[in-house]
Amino acid sequence: MDFGSVIFLAIMLLLQDSCFIFCRVFLHRSVTGRAGGRMLMLVASCLLAAAGVHNAVKTPGVQRSELTLRKLPREFDGFTIVQLTDLHASRLLPHSWMQSVMDKANALHPDLIVVTGDIADGTVRNRRADVSPLSSLKAPYGVYAITGNHEYYFNAAAWTEEYTRLGLRFLNNSHVRLSKGGTSIVLAGVTDEVAPEYGGEGPDLMKALSGESVEDTVILLNHRPGSAAYSAITGVSLQLSGHTHGGMISGLDTVAAPANNGFVSGLYQVGDMALYVSNGAGLWNGFPLRLGKPSEITFITLHAP
Repeated sequence: MDFGSVIFLAIMLLLQDSCFIFCRVFLHRSVTGRAGGRMLMLVASCLLAAAGVHNAVKTPGVQRSELTLRKLPREFDGFTIVQLTDLHASRLLPHSWMQSVMDKANALHPDLIVVTGDIADGTVRNRRADVSPLSSLKAPYGVYAITGNHEYYFNAAAWTEEYTRLGLRFLNNSHVRLSKGGTSIVLAGVTDEVAPEYGGEGPDLMKALSGESVEDTVILLNHRPGSAAYSAITGVSLQLSGHTHGGMISGLDTVAAPANNGFVSGLYQVGDMALYVSNGAGLWNGFPLRLGKPSEITFITLHAP
């Protein structure tokens, strides 16, 4: 909370000084701060920080979306997906928090659960107990995952092995077919773009979709939303991403937008493709604040046209 208080206080002082300069230069009036005003800013910054930390560590709510996909087979009308992303298990978000998220996800009784990267911060040895609740995730069509950038910071190969042991099936530059009533859809996933820097294979959508038809309904798991335009032109129907945390604080989303090609939070239409960018269930403990950008467990219901 101390970190947040300092950040908010610095912003308030910067705004105050900007106001003073404006009055001096443009209004030709000298304005000085008062001790009472500075004390009020200190109190306000502490309250904002407390609220931000509370929002960051509480069990996320459920964000529901209804999506109509042009190529979705009728048999999959009403198919439900829970997306969990950016869990960031850590000392800040430990075993008890992870279990509460898993319980809430399972209570939605989705057809499919997908985990789109950044599951933990730390090594397998240090975070094994915190991520163990992942083994409780259950869905009729399975629990699938991809790597995010934070997996590579802490040995992605070791983490993939551990998550696989817990029941997650990874789709790193690969796909599976999900069948229902004699029809099927494709669920594909790609790795994160930092992978080559850590000896891993970079994202390869063509490899992930190898052998599939452009007529297929493809749901793509991609941790980062920035490459959505490329996904759209390859025929993907729906891309599920995270990574941005929704911008964390209202106003910061505009700062985060350029780095993600404008895709920060919620639902976008990119050509014929729907893109959903989840705010994420957790938060990186290096910046544990949320204000106006709530965490979420994403619950998506698919509809045929």
